[in-house]
Amino acid sequence: MRTRVPTVPKPRDRSVWLYFRFPLSFREVEELMLERGVIVSHETIRRWSVKFGQAYANGLRRRRSRPGDTWRLDEVFVKINGEQTYLWRAVDQDGNVLDILVQNRRDKAAARRFFRSLMQKTRTVPRVIVTDKLRSYGAAHREVMPSVEHRSHKGLNNRAENSHQPTRQRERAMKGFRSVGGAQRFLATFSGISPHFRPRRHLVTAAHYRTEMTTRFAIWDQVTGVAGLPATA
Repeated sequence: MRTRVPTVPKPRDRSVWLYFRFPLSFREVEELMLERGVIVSHETIRRWSVKFGQAYANGLRRRRSRPGDTWRLDEVFVKINGEQTYLWRAVDQDGNVLDILVQNRRDKAAARRFFRSLMQKTRTVPRVIVTDKLRSYGAAHREVMPSVEHRSHKGLNNRAENSHQPTRQRERAMKGFRSVGGAQRFLATFSGISPHFRPRRHLVTAAHYRTEMTTRFAIWDQVTGVAGLPATA
């Protein structure tokens, strides 16, 4: 079995990986880096995450295969500074996150905006979309993508609903989001990096899982520019 060639990740890349992969605060990442002999402040880790996180997430997305032709859409309530907002999310039939959008409403205009953002991000049109019973989906669907089959049934949309769970975990760890813009920026990066390191482990053997993770770490090294660096002894 092939083994992963050890590399020397930069403190920046490891810090960004730790922050978006695990439910850690910037101070906790600072502590983990200190344990490895790297002195870096939590404020520097925050700046790294803001500056480089989205670029890494975009790099991972470009290396994914084309999305499936069945998209599942869902929205959940998210409280930001005491105000109720809505997190819209779309995944394909394999659970890959296609797009997320934080909005103040969940009416027809909000659904239409999400559909257009989704098609712009993926640059494709699905064969089928699956949503819950929210009427805004149907109204926006008829206007934006009338040729696409629309299945509206709450029981069919479990995959989209389950995809919100990692976000809820991070939301609790962060003690909530502080602004709509901040939530959008974090979740756009988080939805690109975190799923890359979350293959559906319960569906594969341990050996297959290790092989898959080795491949995914190698892709991460390529995206962050680490792959060409020499290995330590």
